[in-house]
Amino acid sequence: MNQADTQPSRPPLHHNWAYRHVALPIFALLRMGASPRKLAWSIAVGLLIGINPVLGSTTVVCLAAAFLLRLNVAASQLANHLVYPLELLLLIPFIHLGDIVFHTAPMPFSAKTLIHAARTSPIALTRQLWTWEWHALMLWLCLAVVMVPIIALAITPLLRSLLVRIEHHEYPIIHTPHLSFERADS
Repeated sequence: MNQADTQPSRPPLHHNWAYRHVALPIFALLRMGASPRKLAWSIAVGLLIGINPVLGSTTVVCLAAAFLLRLNVAASQLANHLVYPLELLLLIPFIHLGDIVFHTAPMPFSAKTLIHAARTSPIALTRQLWTWEWHALMLWLCLAVVMVPIIALAITPLLRSLLVRIEHHEYPIIHTPHLSFERADS
């Protein structure tokens, strides 16, 4: 009898990035007792805060919103960081849309124009940048107010069905030795 015959069979491991870094943490939160409803709202808030047009603010804003709304911090931060590339991709469209909606001068996107404005009148450029950013933020806020409930209501049934499957042990608990928190004896 060889060694392969004596080892118990294991469920297939899903090694793709999305499963390891998105699905498994959500499964773990459900296993630890997080309600599907609260988890859905946490994810929805994290997703929408993650695309806000104020670069560098999403982690702190998401953390504050999770505490104020008594949401799951881990789930909201996971969703927030997951959509970071979208924040960068949507920044320019938010600013362009802000120009249209609020009837402001369009933002010049050539480096030469921005550098010239910074050299000739930096205070005026700073004021204009704040105006563009403020308008983009107002549009994002309008989008967030509408989309957070829609996303949360759409995700809740999915998380409820995941919880039922997890309770019936249809998703294995995957132990990874490199994530073990047990103390090694000396």
